[in-house]
Amino acid sequence: MKLWSDSFQPGARIPPEFALGAAGGFGGNRNPHLAWSDVPEATRSLALLCIDTDAPTDASLAGRADIEIPIDHPRGNFVHWVVVDIPTTTTGLPAGSTSAGVTPRGKPLCQGMSGARQGLNDYTGWFAGDAEMAGDYFGYDGPYPPPNDLRLHRYFFRLFALDVDTLGLPARFTAADAFRAMQGHVLAETSLQGTYSLHPGLSG
Repeated sequence: MKLWSDSFQPGARIPPEFALGAAGGFGGNRNPHLAWSDVPEATRSLALLCIDTDAPTDASLAGRADIEIPIDHPRGNFVHWVVVDIPTTTTGLPAGSTSAGVTPRGKPLCQGMSGARQGLNDYTGWFAGDAEMAGDYFGYDGPYPPPNDLRLHRYFFRLFALDVDTLGLPARFTAADAFRAMQGHVLAETSLQGTYSLHPGLSG
């Protein structure tokens, strides 16, 4: 399979238009354009995820003015997007088709992907203690790495070809639920990586 984007080049910086956070505040938070081809003939549905693999494991360090998060700080995953049950007739997504702008207190079930289902991203947990932002965040919400983080964050858009029409997930599901349901059903996988940083010393 092949996966590409007209919104950013492989391994290059993701523009702030497609990020939740930008210098001085919020970014455009539009989903980037994605397109794919060469799906295996036996494919019956697709799944798409976007994961930051460089999220600091100590969330209390994020955004502090008195410290910079070192490059070698332990890292974990932060899920920005999970979509399942994508029909095989779908061969891509226009930029901004499922997300545009910031939605405080949660983003409802998203439109823009006919037949597909979008799950909760990890901003649901991140904003849980914030009275102004807490809520269920479905669909795409883009990069917002800590501005005091010295590591350039990598964002992997991962596309899976599956041998089932549906993963049978409940209305409120996460990436972990999707990965469990996909076990034994993956015919092929491809990925596309972009980068992002809000640290003033990193170009991204």
